[in-house]
Amino acid sequence: MATLWGGLLRLGSLLSLSCLALSVLLLAQLSDAAKNFEDVRCKCICPPYKENSGHIYNKNISQKDCDCLHVVEPMPVRGPDVEAYCLRCECKYEERSSVTIKVTIIIYLSILGLLLLYMVYLTLVEPILKRRLFGHSQLIQSDDDIGDHQPFANAHDVLARSRGRANVLNKVEYAQQRWKLQVQEQRKSVFDRHVVLS
Repeated sequence: MATLWGGLLRLGSLLSLSCLALSVLLLAQLSDAAKNFEDVRCKCICPPYKENSGHIYNKNISQKDCDCLHVVEPMPVRGPDVEAYCLRCECKYEERSSVTIKVTIIIYLSILGLLLLYMVYLTLVEPILKRRLFGHSQLIQSDDDIGDHQPFANAHDVLARSRGRANVLNKVEYAQQRWKLQVQEQRKSVFDRHVVLS
């Protein structure tokens, strides 16, 4: 039991440390990197003109050169029509922060990793704690053992044991057991009524 508990703690700490190391490594790489050429672009949307269909042009250039003459290549029209064609085009300079995108993804993956660790805790560690705290006694008895006049008899036993160990886990366990017993009683009464009405 102790070796299983120690193994789970080591596994959890190893996963946490690996996520932390990966995050630090990615952040160090991002801080050293300069702005990527793909983080900026000029986008020109040109509508149809004469016999030319509309087209969208993208080019990685500086903001001062973001106009139709520098972005639209090859130019679909020649001569005096170039100026009329360019006046119809709408060019916008677009910039994005890949660092912000990567940091957001790292935060998202870290939260996902924490939720995964919590799921491992709930599925593996919590049953071990329940057995350790309450022994191997059955907390929920069958319908025949509970009786109609004492629906919460077993829950009171759980409360009496948990008072000796004033612990948040015991209080949560007591509330959970009480809720399960209430649901069980409601289910029993609903099925009894259903049988009577049938």
